[in-house]
Amino acid sequence: MKSYKQILLGTAFGAALAAPAFAGGLNTPVTEPAPLAPVVQVAPSHDWTGGYIGAQIGNADGDYGALGDNNVSYGVRGGYDWDFGNWVVGAGLDWDKTDVDLGGGTSIDSIARLKFRGGYDFGRTLVYATAGGARAEADIAGVSRSDNGWFAGLGAEYAINDQWSVNGEVLKNQFDDFDNLGTDLEATTATVGVAFRF
Repeated sequence: MKSYKQILLGTAFGAALAAPAFAGGLNTPVTEPAPLAPVVQVAPSHDWTGGYIGAQIGNADGDYGALGDNNVSYGVRGGYDWDFGNWVVGAGLDWDKTDVDLGGGTSIDSIARLKFRGGYDFGRTLVYATAGGARAEADIAGVSRSDNGWFAGLGAEYAINDQWSVNGEVLKNQFDDFDNLGTDLEATTATVGVAFRF
């Protein structure tokens, strides 16, 4: 017959072995770890609101009636943009100096523009359309002349940081019946530029 001590020790030992099985309770559900959320890549944000001044260089391809040629152009630009979240609008001025010798003593000397632009904000990249008024200075048959016209085109600008950006533009410049001479003056300009933003 087992002694009282043996029965007590056996009961205590059995309770100790069974304790871990009941530690969580009979009704405690097993919880699976939540899956990790996917990492979403967000384009770096940029606020385009503010002024800018800059310089540009490119090519001007001009036509006056049957005459035509192209040459390097270079110039300056400045303006102000307003950022409305997904959309940016702006206004500015630019001036390109060139010397497109069209032949017969005719050349395009410069084009100045009053520009309006509107585009979509992709963060640090702005893609836009631009249009406005233009004024050309030209020599026609050796006589210095000027006239007003219009331009339209497309461009893109990338913000390197909060102060510097680079851009590219292609513009069609049109001067119908240039200086009332009965012939249209046209120029397509393609430029790249850099701007300081403030």
